[in-house]
Amino acid sequence: MPVTIDDLVDRIRGHRCYQHPIFEHWAEVRPESTVVGALFHQIRNFCDATRPGGKFPQALAMHKLSKESDLLQEIIESEENHAPELATMAGYIVNRAAGHTVFGDLYDQELVEQGLKEFSDRLLRNLPGYDPKTGLLAQTRRARAVFDGRQQVDRDSTLRNLGTALALEMISNRHLIPGEKTALVDAGHYGAELEDAEMHYLLEHWGEIGAEQQHEKNAVAAVGSVLNEQNEALVLEGVDAFLDSLVALWDVLDSALLTSGRPATELISA
Repeated sequence: MPVTIDDLVDRIRGHRCYQHPIFEHWAEVRPESTVVGALFHQIRNFCDATRPGGKFPQALAMHKLSKESDLLQEIIESEENHAPELATMAGYIVNRAAGHTVFGDLYDQELVEQGLKEFSDRLLRNLPGYDPKTGLLAQTRRARAVFDGRQQVDRDSTLRNLGTALALEMISNRHLIPGEKTALVDAGHYGAELEDAEMHYLLEHWGEIGAEQQHEKNAVAAVGSVLNEQNEALVLEGVDAFLDSLVALWDVLDSALLTSGRPATELISA
């Protein structure tokens, strides 16, 4: 039987990434400020790679998928300029976790991001595959590399990119953003509220009227209108490439920084 969009949605919901406990562990452990900074450095860099559309909308249009191109372009335009807001939120939470001012200017994106990297270097630099220049784990680089396919315009790459887009938007809407709310707001460790000006990144993405809800709807519509028996294998490749790489990143961050109990050496391959 051909795979349907409902089958794909169920596949994503059934993947271990969808229910990964990293954010619950973050809420339970209440990590110190250096750990928070290291976590944000890796997560922020991963998120940065997911925003640019590259040649993806152009490729969709080139393959006569104009409606799908418009749906993906809406997502891409919605995500523009979110990097500074994410840096501000990260700096704000680090300050709250420390109980004193670590970052004096939360709106100086370069300053905050450099400080987050320094925390990451301090805690993670001895892990296999860590890149001292970028401060990125091997797993972070692999998760980012999934989105390199957006620079390709051939039909196979474009179909894989559609699968990746669906998995990304579902995970963002139903795991990543809710997880951040659990760890940063609901747990009460930082005295942060969604309405705080410095938390605008999370507020804008959270809930039924948040950006991620609409992004997921767009991705479901785009993939659902294209999916058929001839291209389902390529779409599935894109789904699995994203989910498998992100769950590997969550595993190593959870193990190395949040004491999940799983030995880091069992999870890391350079």
